[in-house]
Amino acid sequence: MPKHLLKAALTASLVVFSASSAMADKLSLNAISNYLNGIKTADSPFTQINSDGTISTGTISLSRPGRARFDYNPPEKALVMANNGTVVILDRKINGTAETYPLNQTPLSIILAANVNLAQANMVTAHGYDGTATIVTAQDPRNPEYGSIQLKFTDSPTELRQWIITDSGGSQTTVILGGLEKKSLPRSLFNIRDEIDKLN
Repeated sequence: MPKHLLKAALTASLVVFSASSAMADKLSLNAISNYLNGIKTADSPFTQINSDGTISTGTISLSRPGRARFDYNPPEKALVMANNGTVVILDRKINGTAETYPLNQTPLSIILAANVNLAQANMVTAHGYDGTATIVTAQDPRNPEYGSIQLKFTDSPTELRQWIITDSGGSQTTVILGGLEKKSLPRSLFNIRDEIDKLN
């Protein structure tokens, strides 16, 4: 075979091999859904990049379905909790009034659902692989105006590493997890009323 044809054949083989390798590492929507459904209680340190470019840190605790808690480190001392279909934002530094929002109007509700099914129609708007992680962008198919959540997963084993929430106004908040660890967490950790009472 002439050298230029041999070179072309080898190049084509490498392209095919590279593409198949990437596809092999890309997690399926069913695999990701099963992973999320397998998380019952877990926590992780996190770093948050806010829409204004500032950076916050803290600890996130999850108790699926429906419960989450974000404890922010000083000097912020903020607390964000989700439970009973409601998201509550508390500023423990100023003992201010709690802000409340329906959980189902935030993209976070997608991963806190009792049964995560990313394969359902019109939920996932993008599903790709960047060479190191599978990236999925999802929205509430019935209410896409509530915003979207972009999730990043690594494999072997499957692990949620990061998400980016784009709210209804287009502002983005990035949360980078330091290592989600499955562990037993007390239900009292997610009691919103107890935390509100502490402010009074």
